[in-house]
Amino acid sequence: MSHYTTVIEKAENNYCAYVPDLLGCVTTGETETEVRENIQEAIAGHLEVMREFGEPIPQPIAASDSV
Repeated sequence: MSHYTTVIEKAENNYCAYVPDLLGCVTTGETETEVRENIQEAIAGHLEVMREFGEPIPQPIAASDSV
């Protein structure tokens, strides 16, 4: 399985996460742990739907770095 870069952001009352390489793959969670679990499920579900519709699965190209 490919590994996609995820972005996790702290919002005012929760956390949100998205995957730059998978347009529309987003989730939220009350804690950072919960949002990490949720984004794994969201990625799996997103890829499953793409396969069902015969859409090409994008290769992970996004990267992250701390500066």
